Amino acid sequence: MESQQSGPLSGAVAVVTGGGRGIGHAIAGRLSAMDATVVITGRDAGRLRQVAGELGAKGRTVHAFACDVTHRASVEELGERLRRAHGRVDILVNNAGIAGPRGLLHELPPDDWDAIFNTNLRGVYYMMRAVVPLMIAAGAGHIVNISSLAGKNALPRGVAYSASKWALNGLSYGLAEELREHNIRVSVICPGSVDTDFSPRRHGKDTSRMLKPGDVAHAVAALVTQAPQSFISEILLRPTRKP
Repeated sequence: MESQQSGPLSGAVAVVTGGGRGIGHAIAGRLSAMDATVVITGRDAGRLRQVAGELGAKGRTVHAFACDVTHRASVEELGERLRRAHGRVDILVNNAGIAGPRGLLHELPPDDWDAIFNTNLRGVYYMMRAVVPLMIAAGAGHIVNISSLAGKNALPRGVAYSASKWALNGLSYGLAEELREHNIRVSVICPGSVDTDFSPRRHGKDTSRMLKPGDVAHAVAALVTQAPQSFISEILLRPTRKP
């Protein structure tokens, strides 16, 4: 019988936050198709198990770990489970994020501000705090933070979301400098509006022209399969035709 050829990520362990839906689901599917062992996380344990089962039925290796990135104890527990189960993390994709309600900043309830920053920024910090030591011990790794073009441009009636993504970009660039000596690459992807239920700018647009979750997954795959002597620090991802 002819042996099956291994994929480019064979032997790698990849963690994808917000992996149960939308962009995260697409990224998990793409990385697992490249033979990575993928761990998907999120708050909806049932949905995570469903996705893991669907991908597992295709012969993929996908594990579901419930985790709320806004709770430090939950992320620390995830980090310990990763250490015990796999002993390493080669790829971390910080995808979990929320847009919050649309509206004027001065009318935004403080609880909504906190929710946006706790998920889009603090959650990324918690995840990297849990996972980076495993990468340093292994002597290599790749972190991909899913940001937004709203982190590059003004987004009226979405200022808090935009600000959280500007901050995420800055965090990513700074961490990249800190971790280069450990052979760990940190990249950020800034997509425009993606055709998911999450998108704050989806309504009123021609969704057939919008970016699809698979487009972001393709960019992630390109980043984590680069030659080892270089890395792309940032990708700005736009639809070919404006929706």
